[in-house]
Amino acid sequence: MSERKLRIGFIGTGVMGGPMAGHLVKAGHTVTVYNRTRAKADAWAERHAGTAVATPAEAAQGADVVLSCVGNDDDLAQVTLGRDGAFAAMAKGALFVDHTTVSARLARQLSVEGQSHGILCVDAPVSGGESGAQAGTLSIMCGGTEAAFAAAEPVMRAYAGRIVHIGGPGAGQTTKMVNQIAIAGVIQGLSEALRFAQASKLDTDKVFEAVSGGAAASWQMLNRWGTMAKDEFDFGFAVDWMRKDLGLALEEARSNGATIPVAALVDQFYADVQKAGGGRKDTSSLVTRLPK
Repeated sequence: MSERKLRIGFIGTGVMGGPMAGHLVKAGHTVTVYNRTRAKADAWAERHAGTAVATPAEAAQGADVVLSCVGNDDDLAQVTLGRDGAFAAMAKGALFVDHTTVSARLARQLSVEGQSHGILCVDAPVSGGESGAQAGTLSIMCGGTEAAFAAAEPVMRAYAGRIVHIGGPGAGQTTKMVNQIAIAGVIQGLSEALRFAQASKLDTDKVFEAVSGGAAASWQMLNRWGTMAKDEFDFGFAVDWMRKDLGLALEEARSNGATIPVAALVDQFYADVQKAGGGRKDTSSLVTRLPK
């Protein structure tokens, strides 16, 4: 679908959506953006020679593809189904791709609503953080029909390093929950390991050199061990958003019968970080609740 130049509406120009929309411009598409804070949309439009509009419906009007990357379930429902929402303005046969992390329930609902409008829908949450969005190397996990995914995949190549079709509507969102459950346990383990090394008076740089090439290695270790040791926690994906995501996973687990006690415990540890004023720090700040 993206082999020809497309008219694209992009809803949400924050730390993730802004760079993603920028990659679409670089790929040669015509991009119109909407953001709840109009100044952010205007700034994006000036930087990328795009167009900013006042409503999601205006961004969707005449678009071949509409993409969104907003905050939560309520935000996504508002920009799609609410007053001046995108769905009512989209043409039959158009494609809608959502990159927000939301509930699988809402993703399935939007797929049904899309069918009634003749719209193809893909739920496509992302992993890779702000740096991945800027570099165009995001990992994207997708839910939707085969036809919807086939239309969406070429478009998403502009900002993705890996794109996987998991299954039907909602499967992308449940896979993102898998991702966040796994990350929660890894960061807690890394936090405990770092504090143990510090309590043992070890040189943490040498410890990293010794263990990062073996079975203990992870993306979190390779990218955050050093910064956690220096109490640096300004890397994009905030504790507030992690708690939102873990809340979605815990809600889904209650529905599907899965047992995720470590994720539930780490969620409460993140609540401690929030209470200490760290809600906007990145997720590696989990280490701060452990004494040095």
